[in-house]
Amino acid sequence: MNINKVYFLCSNTRIDRLPKDNMPEYAFIGRSNVGKSSLINMLVQRNGLAKTSSTPGKTITINHFVVNDNWYLVDLPGYGYARRSKKTREEWRMMLNSYISRRRNLVTTFVLIDSRIEPQNSDLGFMEWLGENNIPFAIVFTKTDKLNKSELEANLDAYKKRLLEDWEELPPIFITSSEKKVGREEILDYIDQQNAELDDMKKTKGL
Repeated sequence: MNINKVYFLCSNTRIDRLPKDNMPEYAFIGRSNVGKSSLINMLVQRNGLAKTSSTPGKTITINHFVVNDNWYLVDLPGYGYARRSKKTREEWRMMLNSYISRRRNLVTTFVLIDSRIEPQNSDLGFMEWLGENNIPFAIVFTKTDKLNKSELEANLDAYKKRLLEDWEELPPIFITSSEKKVGREEILDYIDQQNAELDDMKKTKGL
């Protein structure tokens, strides 16, 4: 997929003010400081489109971007940032759960995982919630350039083994590095394929 056009559309904290659900939507979410903004900027090749910061937990809204005038890329708030108040974290949780479970045009939620660390309960619990609610998702391992090949393979194997303790099969998995632009083509091809399948379904139904 070639990214010919991308622009910021809006930010929201209220589900009833989200953009029209007239295009396929792909959301990106992960623990604070997982490298989400850097990954988004790498995917669309626009430095500074998604705001990066040395302060974890900066994204506090649902941010919509329009790509090629035919799909939405959504930057969601990170979770697991302890320095936010308990009340604020609960408000975010309710907002995110409402968005993910109710957004009709949400095709895939990309869950970002730091490839350097062991499985975290917040990540595992979130993916379990997605599975229980039949919400399609994919796993994106980030910061893989920080590990050598053997370390990366060992960490990924351990993570997959942990997931298979609770899952019969694994969701789609992508290996990425924002610095080295690894995984960009694979993720965009996946989105392109999902969009093509949706178009075929619409044609079949005569929409």
